[in-house]
Amino acid sequence: MRNMKIYSRQKGATLVVGLIMLAMITLLTVSGFTLSSNNLKVVGNMQYRNESIAAANLAIEQAINLNYSAIDPANYPTFVNVDIDQDNLIDYIVSIPAPACISAKPAPADLLSLSGVNSNIENSNDFMVLWEIRADATSVSTGASVIARQGINKRLTLSEFIASSC
Repeated sequence: MRNMKIYSRQKGATLVVGLIMLAMITLLTVSGFTLSSNNLKVVGNMQYRNESIAAANLAIEQAINLNYSAIDPANYPTFVNVDIDQDNLIDYIVSIPAPACISAKPAPADLLSLSGVNSNIENSNDFMVLWEIRADATSVSTGASVIARQGINKRLTLSEFIASSC
């Protein structure tokens, strides 16, 4: 009879505590799922960004080999299609505006080409020209885009310097 009185005083307290614990575990599980989902999105965006940078750098490497004395601004921007994962589908379209001339100064003499005692070290007709190449890479599938800039120094002869847009 004494045990009956103890059971009657509890009146479902265990059920309430169990439901509270179940609710807390559910909230913890849902917040963990949301957090991992957001982290997955962040990692995916970083991957797209890094791929965009790689595509832009690839296009810049191609633009470095241009003949800068024959640059015609009417032919710009040029577009480079990049297949970053080698699956024969275009992943990125990279737009390259005309390289911009930042500065030009007379180049020092090339000491390797000098020979003899009467070589004129002071007088060089070449110019060292600093160019800025910009590449705007945009993903075809995701729309991720990035702008990359690269400065390069090119040695131009006097005739190339006069023909260039610098």
